[in-house]
Amino acid sequence: MDVTSLLVFALALALAAGSPGPSLAALVAQVLARGWRAVLPFVLAMWLGELIWLTMAIVGLVAVAETFHAAFVVIKWLGVGYLAWLAWKMWTAPAETAGATLPEPRGGLKMFLSGMAVTLGNPKIMVFYLALLPTLIDLGNVGFADWVSISMTLLIVLAAIDLSYVVLAAGARNLMRSPRAVRIANRTSATAMGGAAVAIALRD
Repeated sequence: MDVTSLLVFALALALAAGSPGPSLAALVAQVLARGWRAVLPFVLAMWLGELIWLTMAIVGLVAVAETFHAAFVVIKWLGVGYLAWLAWKMWTAPAETAGATLPEPRGGLKMFLSGMAVTLGNPKIMVFYLALLPTLIDLGNVGFADWVSISMTLLIVLAAIDLSYVVLAAGARNLMRSPRAVRIANRTSATAMGGAAVAIALRD
């Protein structure tokens, strides 16, 4: 895999991943509501989900994805339902603060599964890997070493983008101290999470 092809892929991925969408909205909402430490499983699941889509496209499993389209539809709606539930929980969360920090609920496995559902069920991500990726890379001539190079490029780009959003959202969250500020943060997060659910639900 030549450097030029990797750079083209990295640029296209950065534009796609960095543009506002359901995944980033869900990520920011989770950080505002739970803190950056609690969302690490969510972020890791997002990266793993994109790596799964990349691998499927490279090994020629586009036909499999189309054959088992119903399975991905189920994943999509499970993700929509979970995001909607989270939005409701955030909207109705108490606004009291204890001490100098906001509470950070547990649930690493739930966060991981939520991130995986959002990524595997996001039509925007599906389109990138199953439709746009073949126009960026000659998938017919990709060997194992090429897959490793592309995967590393993918993880570097996603880490740069997603962690930037995490840092910015965490900084905003740390400013929230009063009950009124917490209520605003909770409802802003709930709105973003609900918007992410609606965006995923409406996309084909």
